[in-house]
Amino acid sequence: MQQRTRWTLAAVAIAVAAVSLWFLFSPKEQQGGKAVAVAVASNMKFAFEDITAAFKKEHPGITVTASYGSSGNFYAQLSNRAPFDLFLSADIEYPNKLSEQKLILPGSQFIYAVGELVIWVPTGSPLDLSLGIRALLDSSVRHIAVANPEHAPYGRAAIAALTNSGIYAQVKPRLIYGDNITQTAQFAQTGAADVGIIALSLVVAPAMRNAGKYVKIPLEQYPRLEQAGVILNWAADPESAQLLRAFITGPRGKEILHQYGFSAPEG
Repeated sequence: MQQRTRWTLAAVAIAVAAVSLWFLFSPKEQQGGKAVAVAVASNMKFAFEDITAAFKKEHPGITVTASYGSSGNFYAQLSNRAPFDLFLSADIEYPNKLSEQKLILPGSQFIYAVGELVIWVPTGSPLDLSLGIRALLDSSVRHIAVANPEHAPYGRAAIAALTNSGIYAQVKPRLIYGDNITQTAQFAQTGAADVGIIALSLVVAPAMRNAGKYVKIPLEQYPRLEQAGVILNWAADPESAQLLRAFITGPRGKEILHQYGFSAPEG
């Protein structure tokens, strides 16, 4: 009986020691349910899905939850302290505004990518994309999908491109507006629009890569699409948010962003 008791006490001691060692030497994020809630601009959807998968391999104990939408709508929500930890905008203006309102962690703002605009049509479209943006003047084009410029940075860039190319007045009656750039792409994919002015990062993704053809809009025809992120000052787990930010701006994150057509920010 005494021997059995000694064995039981020894087993308990070993178990306690093992647990103690696990807490001492295991990655910090594995010791508790860590999570990062991210508000992500729609043009980042496919790229961020790959970033999340790669990040999880390095930090298996951190759960990343992403919500996708237009940057302007997210800005409005975040101004009212929506429960997100990290915001990845499609521009730098909304992060700047959040910084001015003192709603971000000091020093947490960062530029992570530079995007591009393209004109995209589905496979089988007779539109001659070699004409560039002037292809939109073709009489066969009845509807042109763009993101809503009131709250979507890529929508504002599309309007700027049309204006700077001198065709905005002619095509304005044919414009239809998506709530965000992903919905805009869906309009073009489903035939609700004949053509879409959308993000390069969407058309090179597997979901659209073989569904159509595209031509880039020259960079000088619209404002530079620098994309910035911030960590909110009410982040539930700022340490995990900082780890994700570091991953996005690190070598692996940059590699994934490049695969989706993003350029690296200067500096």
